[in-house]
Amino acid sequence: MNLVAFLLVGLGVLASMTLFVVDQRKFAIVFQLGEVKEVISEPGLKIKFPVIQNVRYFDKRILTIDTPEPERFITAEKQNVLVDHFVKWRIVDPRLYYESVAGDEIRARTRLLQTVNSGLREEFGRRTVPEVVSGERDRIMDNMRVRADQDARQIGVQIVDVRLKRVDLPTEVSESVYRRMEAERKRVANELRSEGGAIAEQIRADADRQREVLIAEAYREAQIIKGEGDAKATAIYAAAYEKDAEFYSFYRSLEAYRESFASKSDVMVLDPGSDLFKFMTKSGGVAKK
Repeated sequence: MNLVAFLLVGLGVLASMTLFVVDQRKFAIVFQLGEVKEVISEPGLKIKFPVIQNVRYFDKRILTIDTPEPERFITAEKQNVLVDHFVKWRIVDPRLYYESVAGDEIRARTRLLQTVNSGLREEFGRRTVPEVVSGERDRIMDNMRVRADQDARQIGVQIVDVRLKRVDLPTEVSESVYRRMEAERKRVANELRSEGGAIAEQIRADADRQREVLIAEAYREAQIIKGEGDAKATAIYAAAYEKDAEFYSFYRSLEAYRESFASKSDVMVLDPGSDLFKFMTKSGGVAKK
């Protein structure tokens, strides 16, 4: 009985030293006497030789490097900006990864951060503050992902993404930038007001010119119509005078009476022998002596 238990224990120990499990989230590298013997990327139960072989596991998932504090970069105008960013990466070649950084994740993260920071410093140095804040932010991230990935491939790593979470101005720079932006907005506003005032003056001048033209044309047409009316009236008067000069003179005198004595308070002092009263001194068409 003791022998069976001893054999079972021995088999268990042998199995533990011979068999190992590769998780689907891991890579496994089998070492033989310190040298890489095999890289296993498929999950399952695997076998190794005890004593002379050992296994190390490396994460197959996407990992994140998140900077604890914002990094300071200098733009093309020599302005400091604070940049908070993160990097997404994963191991794609476990053998090269082990040979390059000895499988040490801290060393890999340090190298990737140095590559990304160096690239960001160069990208920010070619751009102004407005460009890095909003204008070309996406382009910077795309360029950095491509450049950082080229360097990361040398250590068996793929850069999945580089993201700028926040780009801020230092406190000592923010106020001066805001003042400059405010002055620029005021300058643009003044230019727009000036342009608007010039356009308004032009519209008013054009309206005044059109008004003067319309008034002149209306006055000219009125004078023409008035002249035509006066001509017709003169022609009518002349025709009436030719038909009966005595009646025409009588009619004109009546008009003069009506216009002269329109009000009861009107007073006119004339010589009784005046032609104006010649029809008042006649009776039955014969003047009184």
